[in-house]
Amino acid sequence: MKKIILSLYLLAMAATLSAQTFIPIWEKGKMPNSRGLNLPDSIANERIYQVGTPGLYLFETSQAENKGAAVVIVPGGGYARLAYQISGFQLAKWFNTMGFTAFVLQHRLPQSPDVETCYQAPLQDMQRALRYIRAHADRWGIDPQRIGVMGSSAGAHLSACAATITDDWSRAGDSLDTVSFRPDFAILVSPVVSMDEIAHKGSRQNLLGTYDSPAMRDKFSCNKQVSESTPKMFIVHAMDDPAVSCLNSLRLFEALKRHDIKGSSLHIFPNGGHSIALRNNPGSTNDWTRLAEVWLYETGLLH
Repeated sequence: MKKIILSLYLLAMAATLSAQTFIPIWEKGKMPNSRGLNLPDSIANERIYQVGTPGLYLFETSQAENKGAAVVIVPGGGYARLAYQISGFQLAKWFNTMGFTAFVLQHRLPQSPDVETCYQAPLQDMQRALRYIRAHADRWGIDPQRIGVMGSSAGAHLSACAATITDDWSRAGDSLDTVSFRPDFAILVSPVVSMDEIAHKGSRQNLLGTYDSPAMRDKFSCNKQVSESTPKMFIVHAMDDPAVSCLNSLRLFEALKRHDIKGSSLHIFPNGGHSIALRNNPGSTNDWTRLAEVWLYETGLLH
């Protein structure tokens, strides 16, 4: 009986995913950093543990409510899994209520057996996703200059990498190579930022693997990659986060201030731990979504 219940549960999870329009971002045989293995996606307990086909789950808003902005949402999971429901699909539906076209990114995990260079794969998929959306913006009524990223925990690290790392790792020899992969804004919740002594060790180990070195830790410490061309950011963290220290967000915001990235905003709440979600957060932490929406209008990303 337990096996039957488990099988039905897994089928329900698969049905939830298949109900959304899925857009593969790489043409067959042209995905960089791949050994060419034909891997299936592995899904259990509302987590994706193996990604065979990187792509985007599309969440469209109605034409009447479409505000012309878009966001790529990256689920958290320590670069070992993707918590696609709580830090993916739920957030996409929230963005839909604001008139955003939302996409949830299913990116390759660094330690996948198909990946050759572990640390490059997630950012390659993120860059390609941004290029794909921008190249096809007319299809969804999107302003190509109002496409941002949003992530939680390790998903926020990948989002911050997309906003700060300028190396082009997603060239595929097609027309998308000429399209910008730079996001126009970033919303980061409980972000992993630094790869040094305050790093979330699991995320660092999974991302860097055998390439771990002082140089690579600097490369993927997003606060050290901020420049004058970095887009504005909205950052949320809890002071009592036991997994990812709020010092990560403080370091990132300090770098944004030092480079005069106008419009950026930081909110560190007293409570919430590492589980700041869309709703049902303790005390003032529950206001983060309202503050984020106000910020989107305040900075002209929504109008």
